[in-house]
Amino acid sequence: MELIEHASRERLSREAAAERLRRLADELSRHNEVPFSREGMKYRVAVPDEVTFSLEVEVGDEKSEIEVEIEW
Repeated sequence: MELIEHASRERLSREAAAERLRRLADELSRHNEVPFSREGMKYRVAVPDEVTFSLEVEVGDEKSEIEVEIEW
């Protein structure tokens, strides 16, 4: 299968970012898949019952970040 990558980055309010995370969590828990669109095509990625979940938090003087990664 051809590798398909989708990445997005945008500035949001903290509340809007939290809402995006809630929608992603809902897709994972209720529908067992994650939908996304790329170049006008709609995709749905099936997610198995068990995944590897990684959470990374970096705190610095100028910039901090939280990275969430789910892989299988």
